[in-house]
Amino acid sequence: MTSANTGSHLDRQVPVDDRAQDASAASPSGDAAPPVNIRSDPDSPVARDHAYLWHPFTSMDDWLQQDPLIIESGAGVRVRDIHGREYFDGNSSLWVNVHGHRHPRIDAAIRQQLDRIAHSTMLGLSNPLAIDLAERLVKLAPGGLNRVFYSDSGSEAVEIALKIAYQHHVIRGERHRSHYLTLANGYHGDTIGAVSVGGIAQFHALFKPLLFQTHWGPSPGMLENGFSRPDAALEPFVNLLSENADRLAAVILEPMIQAAGGMALMPPGFLKGVERACREFGVLLIVDEVATGFGRTGRMFACEHEDVHPDLMCLAKGITGGYLPLAATLVTDAVFEPFRTPDSVFFHGHSYTGNALGCAAALANLDLFEENRVIECLAPKIDLIRRRLAPVTELEHVAEVRRLGMMIGIEIINDKAGRIPYPPEQGMGAQVCRRARDLGMITRPLGDVVVFMPPLSSTEEELNAMLDILIQALVDTTSGSDTNGDAD
Repeated sequence: MTSANTGSHLDRQVPVDDRAQDASAASPSGDAAPPVNIRSDPDSPVARDHAYLWHPFTSMDDWLQQDPLIIESGAGVRVRDIHGREYFDGNSSLWVNVHGHRHPRIDAAIRQQLDRIAHSTMLGLSNPLAIDLAERLVKLAPGGLNRVFYSDSGSEAVEIALKIAYQHHVIRGERHRSHYLTLANGYHGDTIGAVSVGGIAQFHALFKPLLFQTHWGPSPGMLENGFSRPDAALEPFVNLLSENADRLAAVILEPMIQAAGGMALMPPGFLKGVERACREFGVLLIVDEVATGFGRTGRMFACEHEDVHPDLMCLAKGITGGYLPLAATLVTDAVFEPFRTPDSVFFHGHSYTGNALGCAAALANLDLFEENRVIECLAPKIDLIRRRLAPVTELEHVAEVRRLGMMIGIEIINDKAGRIPYPPEQGMGAQVCRRARDLGMITRPLGDVVVFMPPLSSTEEELNAMLDILIQALVDTTSGSDTNGDAD
């Protein structure tokens, strides 16, 4: 640990693995980078970032007061900033990296494809790698998903699924089926259709006048003052489905865990119950596997936990191993068949649909899954995380540790006994993440939920080092953080 005081304080509350080292060991360069007077050098990367960039999901006024961390390289589960300091990539570069940075197999696949062609259009043409990848995805996906439509991001994959579901009904003479049913607390992306089925007010409320009609059922893991309520949400959700079945184009949800909603978990049987209700009332089921797909939950796809077979499935993030923007929407033959006639063309496409470089990276990614038996090798890593984080729930300001596979959210709270959250302006989740960065690991919060989602390739030694930092950051930040229950 970084000091005898913080180390002993941590040891009293949470066991640290006996291989734990000083936090500076997380990076070979050790100490923090020397201060840089960014405002005296208008040509510095920081000054030019401040002058020209608009960052996503970022308060730019706050950003412009900071010296931002600028990453210039990476290898394995670490990234390096422009000053040479290394950090563990504790959130897989926003949940995308699978096998580590600069993996030689994926690097080589992209370079080899560059010697052939970087891109050609899929409008009126095809390419061998897009064909190969589509075949591989169909063989991996839950049975029945036999057609692949490519795009560039998770939001687009969702947008495409929503449009396909609606047009499917229009072709069948059911134009009135234009509504969607989803879960409160859900997140499906930032394009207008994806926002329409989103359930996080902070992200979506502003755009309400632009959105189409959506019905929201209660989230089975809805957060309430820092605690999840795995209540009987299935019955009210099914009631909404039955009441609106004749006007629903589809049901859409994230399977098993609502990631951006604070890693809120579904109770066992919920997802399967939704599938049964969709079949009973003749409503299409869309599963958004953008965050959960490609091993994050311990299975290749989260649907597999409850043997769910959706009508449409959305993939992105881990599809290229975290290398290039690529996404896919998979559909069943029953969904696809009405689109075959000349007057039923699906008028949707993107300039870089089926990009050859992205497909090359994705194929190498899938090869690594097979050759390294990635899914089979996750069990001991998942168990290590479970064991290391079990005592964390006893910390005074930890409300709950939620996890599924390699997706972890740690909810921190001001007053556990009184279920009183920290005042939002205190930004305690962000403070924990800043402390983790100081100690050598990068991650991001979801409000006061601290996310830990390391690359699947992380070794047990690397996981222990990252967890040491995470636990240290939680203790350092929340100790003495009480605000006397005053959230006003």
